[in-house]
Amino acid sequence: ERTIVGRWRKRFAERGLAGIEKDLPRGGRTPSLRNQLAREIVRMTTQETPKDATHWSTRTLAAALGTNRSMVHRVWRMYNLKPHLVNTFKVSNDPHFAEKVIHVVGLYLDPPDHALVLCVDEKSQIQALDRTQKSLPLFPGRLGTLTHDYKRNGTTTLFAALELLEGKLIGACMQHHRQPEWVKFLKLIDQETPKDLDLHLIVDNYVTHKCQATQRWLKRHPRFHIHFIPTSSSWMNLVERWFAELSRKRLKRGVFRSLNQLIETIMSAVEQHNENPVPFRWTAKADHILTKFRHARNALDKLQS
Repeated sequence: ERTIVGRWRKRFAERGLAGIEKDLPRGGRTPSLRNQLAREIVRMTTQETPKDATHWSTRTLAAALGTNRSMVHRVWRMYNLKPHLVNTFKVSNDPHFAEKVIHVVGLYLDPPDHALVLCVDEKSQIQALDRTQKSLPLFPGRLGTLTHDYKRNGTTTLFAALELLEGKLIGACMQHHRQPEWVKFLKLIDQETPKDLDLHLIVDNYVTHKCQATQRWLKRHPRFHIHFIPTSSSWMNLVERWFAELSRKRLKRGVFRSLNQLIETIMSAVEQHNENPVPFRWTAKADHILTKFRHARNALDKLQS
C-alpha cells in the first residue's frame, strides 16, 4: 500500500492534477474477445431487431449473444446507445418549401411598414376534462396527484392571432372548426385592428384557409394578405409557441367541470397575456433553416435509395 501511495504522490508532484485524474495504461494483453463482443453488441443494436419486438432490451440482447445484461448495459452506456428511446421528426414534402420559408422568415425579420403581421392558427378539440376523483395536493416529499381517468364535458376550438411586434393576442373560442368559423374570426381580426393598416396573416395549409368561400371573402377585404407556411412546418407559426404555454400552464393539469369553465379559463389566459404582452422573437435565418432541411432531405433520400 505504501508503494501505491508513493507512486500516486510522485505523479501528483510531477504533473499536478493531470497526473492523478486518470489511471495510467495497464499492462497485459488487450481483451480481444471482450472487444469483439462489444462490437457485436453495437452492430446488433444498430442494425438488427429481435423477432418479437421493435427494439432490443439488455436482457433480450444478452440472451441472443450468450452474455450477461451488465455487459450489454456497459457497452450501451459507452457508445450512448438508447434503443428504448426514439426521437420523432417530420421533413416537409412541400415542393415550394424554400420560397415559403424565405417569404415567412422575411416577414418575421423585416416586417412591412404601415402593416401588422399576425400569426394565426386554431387549436382544435380542446377537451374540458373533469377527474373522476379529487386530486391530492402537493406536499413536502410527495407529488401532487391526478386520476388517470376522466370525464369529458365537451370540446372547444380556440382561434388565435398573435401580433408580431407587440405580442398582443386576438382570441375566440368556437364550437366548430369549419370555414364559417374561420371567416367569423377573420371578421373579428378586422374589427380589432386599425382600419388604415394592411394585415399580413401567417397561416398553415388547413383546407378552410384556402377554400373558395374564404377566397371570396378575402377579395372583398383587400387589406388582408395571406401567407402560407410550408406543409408539416407548424413550428414556423409563432402562435404555436403561445399554444404550448397555454397547454403547459392552464390546460394539461386543469380540471374543468363544464365547457363554459374551460372557455373562461382560455379567455382569461388571453386577457392576462394582453395585460403585459411579451412578443416572441424570431431569430433563425432562412439560409440556416434551408441548410438543415437539405441535410435532412439528403439523409432520407439515402435511406430510401
